[in-house]
Amino acid sequence: MKKYVDVIGIDVSKLTIDAHIYNRGVHRVFSNTSKGYKALLSWVEKYLGKDLCFFCFENTGHYSTNLSVYLSENNIDYVEESPLTIKRSSGIIRGKTDQLDSAMIARYAWLYKEELTLSSPKAQDIQELGRLLSFREQLVRDRTGKMSSLKEMQTLLSSPSTDDCCIIVKKMIHYLTKQITTLEQSIKKLIRSDELLEKNYQLLNTLKGVGLILSCQLLYHTNNFKRFDSWRQFSSYCGVAPFAHSSGTSIYRKNRIHKIGDRKMKTLLTLASVSAIQCDKELKQYYEKKVAEGKPKLVALNNVRNKILSRAFAVVKRGTPYVELQKFAA
Repeated sequence: MKKYVDVIGIDVSKLTIDAHIYNRGVHRVFSNTSKGYKALLSWVEKYLGKDLCFFCFENTGHYSTNLSVYLSENNIDYVEESPLTIKRSSGIIRGKTDQLDSAMIARYAWLYKEELTLSSPKAQDIQELGRLLSFREQLVRDRTGKMSSLKEMQTLLSSPSTDDCCIIVKKMIHYLTKQITTLEQSIKKLIRSDELLEKNYQLLNTLKGVGLILSCQLLYHTNNFKRFDSWRQFSSYCGVAPFAHSSGTSIYRKNRIHKIGDRKMKTLLTLASVSAIQCDKELKQYYEKKVAEGKPKLVALNNVRNKILSRAFAVVKRGTPYVELQKFAA
């Protein structure tokens, strides 16, 4: 990081942003719009002038995206940090307001400024991919709810009202399925519009167990494989990397995964692993070998999840499709 004189901590919400200049100890609220961002920069210039400073705020998804894009377009240094990282580094906090949160973020950024890395917004195609995947997930969730309701209705005694309700729910399920299919076509069209995105997507699909959704989620979360240096880093991000657990001579436990991680990615990797074990001979043998060694099935399955991640990063890094070597074994 550069030799900054001050830092501006920002608490982002849906309609407003609370800004706090750490060393000046001043606070102000702005609207979460382009007009508000412009007023924010004028306010900062009033107190800091041309002094070198940077902004720090939590990654709050759609709420903070516009702010990150605006700062990037104006060549202003900023750090978009994980909310959990800031919270756990702040010690005991007894109160909670937007003003306190902005001061807490500013304090965190100032204390750890030497360790932080400046952020940059995802490419437009990656942002669009994230929105489409998020909306598809919402539709799938709605369809699952309707299918559960239909199942409950069908277990009731047959009656004219129940039959009518079942017909309506079936139509809703059919409609949602149609919309999900349309959305998946939009996702494929978006991927085809970017040459590098399509190339990496095709490479990922050469892996057994990896389909449309997991490929797209990998592309989105890794920022088209630019965000993480290795598959081990991404494995830790997903929450499937095992860590040691020991202290002194009295506490020593087997390596285990940490509960903190991206649950969505962990679920997708689990589904991919189950599928890969069934259709990939090498992974099936690897899984059965681990189970035969006495490892619990869930541990062996987690090993397969990491195998899939290592293969995904390998094919993208090499730029060549995955080759099933057992096909050529004598």
